[in-house]
Amino acid sequence: MSNRILTVKITPILATKKLQIWIKSHHLICQGHFFILETVEYSMIERFEEYISILGGSLICVESPKKVSMGNHRQVILYQAKASLHTPHQLKEYWQKYGAIRTKFDQRY
Repeated sequence: MSNRILTVKITPILATKKLQIWIKSHHLICQGHFFILETVEYSMIERFEEYISILGGSLICVESPKKVSMGNHRQVILYQAKASLHTPHQLKEYWQKYGAIRTKFDQRY
């Protein structure tokens, strides 16, 4: 029996759905013409870059502005990625309907 790795081809429709999930979970917000993703998992940043590029956009930068507490005596790095979609996209309207103005990691809540 051979070892096969199944690869899923990410289509624009699937990329949009994945980003919509992050909008609803308040990981992804829109600020002006940019989409900002905050997460403690770097692999999520890599997937974000892939989804944005499939939709015709590009990742502008990734920063780690601070550490956040996760339980007792545990801190993890918070990554913040900023991306731009080069063409108008329905994702901004989706964010306006279901999203938030701050991410779930924003301390101002």
